Amino acid sequence: MQLHTLTPHTQKKASAVVGRGGKRGKTSGRGTKGQKARAGHKMRPELRDLIKKLPKRRGHGKNRSRTVRTNRVPVSTVDLVAIEAVYAAGEIVSPATLLAKGLVRRAKGRAPMVKVLAAGAVSKALVVSRCQVSQGARAALLAAGGTIHD
Repeated sequence: MQLHTLTPHTQKKASAVVGRGGKRGKTSGRGTKGQKARAGHKMRPELRDLIKKLPKRRGHGKNRSRTVRTNRVPVSTVDLVAIEAVYAAGEIVSPATLLAKGLVRRAKGRAPMVKVLAAGAVSKALVVSRCQVSQGARAALLAAGGTIHD
């Protein structure tokens, strides 16, 4: 017996050179040409492109207020100057009356939370009800003879 006379027990089977990968024929289940047929090159999801276009905002939780606390009613601010110009002495300053007189706008369909700020002076005795009041505005209202009800 010599090396050139040896034969294998089973014949060598030549596989069809199509598709490369698996037993799925010509395109190996990819079914198309171009970028979609290549390995590792998938199409980008459209949602990811939308996310990438959003501006980055620095700091911890800067974008959380847009997504997490959706039921939060924003606080509207009103200065003492505006209240002095619109209200008469002895009138009640409340979110509903501020809304009726056009000093604040509706927040999500209802009267907003209101904070009175101390920009300006007040000379009338006013009754402030159901509003947050800054320390300076509280001092000015009480000095003018007004009252504050929380």
